[in-house]
Amino acid sequence: MKYYIIAGEASGDLHGSNLMKALKKQDTDAQIRFWGGDLMQAAGGELVMHYKERQFMGFIEVVLNLRKISGHIKFCKKDIAKFKPDVVIFIDNSGFNLRIAKWAKEQNYRTQYYISPQVWASRAGRVEKIKRDIDAMYCILPFEKAFYQKYNYEVNFVGHPLIDAIADRPQIDENEFREAHQLGAKPIIALLPGSRKQEISKMLGVMLSLVDDFEDYQFVIAGAPSQDFEFYQQFIKQDNVSFISNKTYDLLSISNAALVTSGTATLETALYKVPQVVCYKANAISYHIAKRIITLKFISLVNLIMDREVVTELIQGDLNKKRLKAELNAILDEKKREALFLDYYELEQKLGGKGASETTAKLIYESLIN
Repeated sequence: MKYYIIAGEASGDLHGSNLMKALKKQDTDAQIRFWGGDLMQAAGGELVMHYKERQFMGFIEVVLNLRKISGHIKFCKKDIAKFKPDVVIFIDNSGFNLRIAKWAKEQNYRTQYYISPQVWASRAGRVEKIKRDIDAMYCILPFEKAFYQKYNYEVNFVGHPLIDAIADRPQIDENEFREAHQLGAKPIIALLPGSRKQEISKMLGVMLSLVDDFEDYQFVIAGAPSQDFEFYQQFIKQDNVSFISNKTYDLLSISNAALVTSGTATLETALYKVPQVVCYKANAISYHIAKRIITLKFISLVNLIMDREVVTELIQGDLNKKRLKAELNAILDEKKREALFLDYYELEQKLGGKGASETTAKLIYESLIN
């Protein structure tokens, strides 16, 4: 079978790569063409465009790059038509993917979606478009199935692929890791400022403002594979700061606490049982527009899945040195840490067991041969 997969961002690349590996187990003759990143490329297949070339965050950034985005959409449609896939598989990345899905369905391509767009967060009216344009939806968050049922749309809850991604990674030797990256013996506070330049620019400076107030700890920036060290360097003013690129999971496995930009990283941090403070700051105009259309009580996946505040969220004006320092001190306290660990274990149970990628690949393949 011929599979055309469209993913965006580092998380989509990770989940896309695992789905590709699982598809190849189901279908040994699989031909895969994709939009994604380095991990998907390593899994085998033909890369069309890297996600680094189309990363735009927030309403203003999207508006400023409309011509470029329009060009990508036009090119994608032509590329699909040329490849003639048996199925087009979309992974998250709703702004781009739902536009392609509408066209693909009109052209009578089979359409399947892995990792639902966050229609439960805003613009629920998009559900009608999904029902019209998507043949099958594979959800990874437990509350999504019930959400879609309200709109008479049956979806598959397959569990969360991060369970697999983390469980399948070999354990590292902490001493060797510290030595390899010239880390001292002090306990580590990991900084996860996001993967996009706009996120890093908004978040990293505030995170690093705490370095001199926590001399008994060392701060380590988890560099995203999509950005070079030179970009991060402009924000680093202190000596007690290290930088490690593309080793976020290894870093989390030996960290005592973390300051994390809202997104998939909050869930990854929780699954590694690392106490965290969730940070989010956007362009002021983008934030106020989003605030009008997003109806959620929380922004972090941890709190959304648990349906209560488990981790503290510092949003927009609340993300300042004073608040961040207080919250970091709180999660370094043993009592608070014990409570967080218990909540994290409960969270993991809600996410289901292993096998999300394999389950999804099996369902996709069976839908094509039946």
